[in-house]
Amino acid sequence: MKKTTSSPQADTEKLQKILARAGYGSRRSVEKLIEEGLVKVNGRVAILGDRASSNDKIQIRDQLLRPAQLEAQSTQVILYNKPEGRVCTRSDEKGRDTIFTQLPRLHNGRWISIGRLDLNTSGLLILTNNGELANRLMHPSYQIEREYLVRVFGDVTADALAQLREGVMLDDGPAKFDKVNAMPAPLSEEESLNNWYRVVIKEGRNREVRRIWEAVGLQVSRLHRVRYGEFSMPRNLRKGKTQELTWKQINQLLRSVDLAEEARPDLRIPTQIIKSHLAKRDAKKSDRTLVGKYTGKGAQKNTGLGKSSSRQNNEFSRKKGR
Repeated sequence: MKKTTSSPQADTEKLQKILARAGYGSRRSVEKLIEEGLVKVNGRVAILGDRASSNDKIQIRDQLLRPAQLEAQSTQVILYNKPEGRVCTRSDEKGRDTIFTQLPRLHNGRWISIGRLDLNTSGLLILTNNGELANRLMHPSYQIEREYLVRVFGDVTADALAQLREGVMLDDGPAKFDKVNAMPAPLSEEESLNNWYRVVIKEGRNREVRRIWEAVGLQVSRLHRVRYGEFSMPRNLRKGKTQELTWKQINQLLRSVDLAEEARPDLRIPTQIIKSHLAKRDAKKSDRTLVGKYTGKGAQKNTGLGKSSSRQNNEFSRKKGR
């Protein structure tokens, strides 16, 4: 199949990079859209490896993207306190509530979830409009820690703890916790068979924390994430609410995965503002030119105001002579 690239003279980039930067998903999720034949460039179905530019007509699911939608967006990041009972997909065939109905709206692009929490897992979820940032924060090569509070039912033996730390074999490969520490049970559960643990893991495979415990014969009855990388759940962040990261925090996050820092928001001048400023400046110049025709030399003689002023001066002189 012929690659759908723009002309050689144009500045081109990999298609998945353009779409990820514009907030249409992490690089991996955008690649999946391309592989499924859902992306077109200039009317042709795109394939992985295609390059494009902002001059090309790009469609996702037959919807044409405006040039403004393809512009690199200023990175935004929010912390979200996910309640139990919500899914991390944009829509759900079973009609279950989705987290995306509780998020602030974006002018361009869309929120990308950095990893997922399953239906019955609560806690910290980070979302961004920067697809490349999301991709790197999820990638195993960056070894980013995820910390959870876990409630398990039944006794946890020393052998079981050793297995959790050394590693177990799951159906999709080996897995282990980097840290496993017992926690005191809440007063309401002191006499129950539940036990609480704080665990740290550096991967984010599907239901991985639950499956590791199941591999040693224990069932997780409650799972709550309290930290992702350098960011912990803010104490005052209520369930279902979000908190936006500051410019400094965003740059801290970008640096941690080897991405370039961004200028402070109040120092950025969007293209549309520049165009608006230039248009206003040109309009003012035009107004001054028109006004100059009527306010130059001799203009007063041609106006009623000038005649009135002359009559008033003559009357004042006659009165003074009397």
